[in-house]
Amino acid sequence: MQGKKDFTPQLFYDLSLDRLVPSDNYYRIIQRELSFDFLYKSTAKYYGTEGQKSIDPVVFFKILLVGYLNNINSDRALIRFCSNCLDVRLFLGYDLNEDLPWHSTISRTRQLLGEEVFLELFRKVLSLCVNKGMVQGRRQAVDSAFIKANASMDSLVEKEVLEDASVYVNELEEHSDYKVTSTRKKLVEQHHQWKKEEFKAMPGARKSVQLNEDGQEIRPKFLSNHTHYSPTDPEAKISTKPGKPRQLNYAGQLAVDDKHHVITGACASTAGSKDSAIFAEIMNQTLANFESNNMQIDQVLADAGYSSGESLGYCEAHGIDAYIPNFGQYKPEREGFVFNRELNQYECIKEGGNRAILPFKRILTDSKGYQKKSYRSSEKS
Repeated sequence: MQGKKDFTPQLFYDLSLDRLVPSDNYYRIIQRELSFDFLYKSTAKYYGTEGQKSIDPVVFFKILLVGYLNNINSDRALIRFCSNCLDVRLFLGYDLNEDLPWHSTISRTRQLLGEEVFLELFRKVLSLCVNKGMVQGRRQAVDSAFIKANASMDSLVEKEVLEDASVYVNELEEHSDYKVTSTRKKLVEQHHQWKKEEFKAMPGARKSVQLNEDGQEIRPKFLSNHTHYSPTDPEAKISTKPGKPRQLNYAGQLAVDDKHHVITGACASTAGSKDSAIFAEIMNQTLANFESNNMQIDQVLADAGYSSGESLGYCEAHGIDAYIPNFGQYKPEREGFVFNRELNQYECIKEGGNRAILPFKRILTDSKGYQKKSYRSSEKS
């Protein structure tokens, strides 16, 4: 006979949250293996001794961990998820009849705590992985990915317009018989700001708008980090990848151990530079993480984006074997030239047995940001 389930809510229930969550639940395992109590001492300096009580710092970091494990990047969605999951409620220590913190509390607390607190928690988890034999430490793979900044391309402001005001004030002060006061400086800067706004309001001041197939605006190509910046998030940089729109980003870098793919280093860097220019940032943190666990790195793997003399020099200085493909413009040797490593010079054998010497001159930076050693001979040689 076919059954049909009817649901009638009860007024009172005889049950407990602890009984509803299985003993082998994932969050129960985390609770047993990882103690968050050290966070009370680490975060104590951010709180006073009076006023209303804040969110429990352990609860805050547990909520962030739940968001990471479930790939939830919205505080609103994260609180909804935590409220609806019995195992997460037990993990956080909130019973069925308790309301979780507001999403805005999560946002404000994230801004309150310093980077060193998050790094301390990361190293605590890494040390547990090391003790469990999950990290070999011999070989690390490094890569980066763009992280969209919380800033719009419409917020970009021209650097030149803002710099002109201060340059004009400096010139005025230099050629004047009296010193320009701070009040006068403010008036001049305000005048230039008005001129800027007046220019934007002029008919035809803005370039004609072009739309793509989706009806989205195609932005002018002249927007760059050299000419524009976002006042709402000055550290965010304009960047793009093939097939992706230009937007304000950060560069998130990760170092991963090759044994069980445990993350051993993580940092946010500027997205306006080549990966090779920010290689030292992720490696400095990763080396420090390993030193705190009495381990060292022997090898590092990275793609061609990290290829540069600085990256290879960094690895050589720290005794690390680097496996990084050379970028396309690199030429290991050129026909007719021999490199003398001891004298740091190139030697070219001409017809008739004559030898031209090309000594090292200086390091040049090209238009793409790569640094290159320059070897040149004199006109007489």
